[in-house]
Amino acid sequence: MPLQDLLSHFAVALGIGLLIGIERGWKTRDAASGSRTAGIRTFTIIGLLGGTIGMLAELSGKPLGAPGAIILGFGFTAFSVTFMIMCRDENLAEKNYSATTAIAGMLTFALSAYAMVGDFRAAAAAAVATAGLLALRKDIHGFVNVITWPELRSALILLSMTFIVLPILPDDPIGPYGGVNPREVWLMAIVLAGVAFLGYGAVKYFGAQHGVLIAAAAGGLASSTAVTATNAKRAAAGEGSPPLLAAGVSLATAVSLVRVLAIVAALNRALLPYVGPPLLAATVIAVGFAFWSVYFRQEKKGREPTLQVRNPFGFWSVFGFAFVLVAIILVGRFLGEMFGSAGAILGAVVLGLGDVNAVTVSMSRLAPQPLTLQVASMAILVGVASNTLSKLAIGAVVGRGWFAAELAAVSAACLVVGCVALWAALVYFP
Repeated sequence: MPLQDLLSHFAVALGIGLLIGIERGWKTRDAASGSRTAGIRTFTIIGLLGGTIGMLAELSGKPLGAPGAIILGFGFTAFSVTFMIMCRDENLAEKNYSATTAIAGMLTFALSAYAMVGDFRAAAAAAVATAGLLALRKDIHGFVNVITWPELRSALILLSMTFIVLPILPDDPIGPYGGVNPREVWLMAIVLAGVAFLGYGAVKYFGAQHGVLIAAAAGGLASSTAVTATNAKRAAAGEGSPPLLAAGVSLATAVSLVRVLAIVAALNRALLPYVGPPLLAATVIAVGFAFWSVYFRQEKKGREPTLQVRNPFGFWSVFGFAFVLVAIILVGRFLGEMFGSAGAILGAVVLGLGDVNAVTVSMSRLAPQPLTLQVASMAILVGVASNTLSKLAIGAVVGRGWFAAELAAVSAACLVVGCVALWAALVYFP
């Protein structure tokens, strides 16, 4: 290794020890001299020691062979045994039971050695993460003390779905009419679960009013249909006021309409004169209804809206809804292939029941050939209208009662205003 590179790697090894040592030293800054196993100086020296052992292993040959592995293994073992004995004696003297310092010392040595024989950027990143975890000890313990079992279970399920199952699923379509991509199905389930979990956390930590709007805005970026399904279930379970939950759906709808506009602007700006006015008009209505319902109407009634969410999300209900969306997508593709250009509108109606993104992307790419700008624009708007009616159906079947009535009012207003704006657009852009 050239001298300049060697010094750079040694500097990283030194920095790893210093970074973790600063955190460890700050924790024990009030301890008397000689009463602790390791502080800033010791951890910095551990970093240099790990770097030195790594350098010796590097000198044995590259790629790292048996001699280098023996040097690394012997050096790590000798250090670990010595350091753990010191940490044990410290625990006995203080009548304490903690392996944190011992593990931190071993990790400092290992990362410093890896900085010499491997990617020093990865070693530095791991050191920063280690120091962060050590510094957040009280925060993490406080978080564990207040988290409930349903919250922990839901978080673990969501993390497992995302980081364990999703990477190993096949990414190739299976079946006729474009097939079903298993990874996309699983991703739908993750989005549904994530939106529900986000809503739960937002309500818990920001309160009913702000929490519902924050969760709806964030959830609308992924799927306003998922927000509708989540809020409908909570309305049916009596976990909150129906106007508040309907306001969340309204804001999520507004975000999804803006998202459609953004997709069209990115893929085919020629469609904007037709789809822009109705979508913007509907967005104004949806946003206005949400904020009026949450902030102004509740104040006139003299009470604050409440929302008591008991469970972040239901595992089987999430998957059931995801498979319903997949079935809708398959039917939409079937109609599109069977009826050709004339089936674009019909396919958009069906596809829009589940997700308007697919309609928006496909229609934007099909104009001006083989579809005209007017036909592609109408297909997108029909898909949006279909999605709006789909959310209304979810509210009526799942949420029922006052929640469905609120959703019907804002949906009808959005559709009427959107149609008027579309008429005006067709007049000026025939």
